[in-house]
Amino acid sequence: MKIATYNINGIKARLEALTAWLHSAAPDVACLQEIKSVDEGFPREHFEAMGYRVETHGQKSFNGVAILSKLPLEDVVRGLPGDAADEQARWIEATVIGQRAVRICGLYLPNGNPVPGPKYDYKLAWMARMQARVQELLTAEEPLVCCGDYNVIPQAEDAARPQDWLEDALYLPQSRAAFRRLLNLGLTDAFRARNQAAGQYSFWDFQRGAWERNNGIRIDHHLLSPQAADLLRDAQIDKQVRAGEKPSDHVPVWIDLDA
Repeated sequence: MKIATYNINGIKARLEALTAWLHSAAPDVACLQEIKSVDEGFPREHFEAMGYRVETHGQKSFNGVAILSKLPLEDVVRGLPGDAADEQARWIEATVIGQRAVRICGLYLPNGNPVPGPKYDYKLAWMARMQARVQELLTAEEPLVCCGDYNVIPQAEDAARPQDWLEDALYLPQSRAAFRRLLNLGLTDAFRARNQAAGQYSFWDFQRGAWERNNGIRIDHHLLSPQAADLLRDAQIDKQVRAGEKPSDHVPVWIDLDA
């Protein structure tokens, strides 16, 4: 089962780029972030014609997450539990029925800038809610994949110039500590389980020639439960997508599970 995460930075702007990548990469499941569309405005029929089931949790102009799956989806949950007043569309769950059932959580974790301030407080509170939800899901003792744009640079080797991020919400010690607390639940960073080298990035800013200079960061992650980690066969970043026509500032990151 090939499972990808891809922050597309606007479904309307990236429809052609996303379609081209889906044709070439052929993931079984694609978790999308920043669709920037209400559910009714998402081009569902376009992807259904490609053989994908479509589940969305949208929001006008901002945020928004979706799951595209060639395999059956069951028990879809929209929204991260823990704060009934939170109206931001950043979390979607579903069970994918392949050779094995895999629970997938697609997420768009808050950026948190500027710091200090309410946006950073929201980021840390959101991560605490995610930790609680993951703890709950882990009790099922089934394969679990939490994938998406985490807006967290876990380690210095995940940034070309870590010194530029020292005061940024993506790299502050509190953000990285919250990420480590997720790992300490027993989760595995799939990409790092297969690729230990520095210089591996999933995001390059549109400004200041970041792509041309490979001044990137790795902030798109798959975290796997022990049951999913046991099934991991590969994990890769489709870096070449960033050089395509009208690219997102993120590129797809995918894993292959024996499922």
